[in-house]
Amino acid sequence: MIRIALTGSIGMGKSTVAGMFKRAGISVFDADAVVRHLQGPGGGLVERIGELFPGCVRCGTLDRECLAEIVLGDPGKLEILEGIVHPAVREAREQFIAAHREDPALVFEIPLLFETGGEKEFDKIVVVSAPAAIQRARVLERMGMSAAKLEAILARQMPDEDKRRRQIEKPGMSAAGRVHQPSFSRPSATAAIAFKKGRGMARTSAAAREREAYCAAIAFICSFASEMTVSRSSSV
Repeated sequence: MIRIALTGSIGMGKSTVAGMFKRAGISVFDADAVVRHLQGPGGGLVERIGELFPGCVRCGTLDRECLAEIVLGDPGKLEILEGIVHPAVREAREQFIAAHREDPALVFEIPLLFETGGEKEFDKIVVVSAPAAIQRARVLERMGMSAAKLEAILARQMPDEDKRRRQIEKPGMSAAGRVHQPSFSRPSATAAIAFKKGRGMARTSAAAREREAYCAAIAFICSFASEMTVSRSSSV
């Protein structure tokens, strides 16, 4: 089984690229979705979070805005929260792998991949990127988001430029940081997808750039699918 990590900062378009992989028939593990489930009604972490952060759980329901206000401005409390969230996500990930153990490949959408040192656990890495102005516009459209909250989130994430640089410095990348049929021999191949869809751009330019990003992602997926076909054939 080949394990692909899909990462990128907030608002970069990871979900869009994850959808491309799904349409190519590859199962995707969404770490953020797991966290939302664990912190949602009846979630496995709600009670423990309520014990550690009094006032954030009311009538069995976690107030995510309350929790965010507490931890985003306090690194120590954020570390405490991550100390219970990360092991739970890892357990869910192992269950996902076990449930798909016959699959030739899996994709893991993990926003804080580099920040947690998790890149070593994967065979291939895909970084999704977008211009800062578009990223900011997208994120600020989200319900409950503010400029201050966005800055606090970005402060704990590795800068987009650094994430892309880490891809370019690894095998399988062109100097421009776009997919160019990456090598699939170990050590892990990597790819960076520049996803530039968004408002504030000329219509033709936006369409052309989105098409370019889409084609880059598909190139990566297709070359990867070729390896899966070879792998299946050789196992027959």
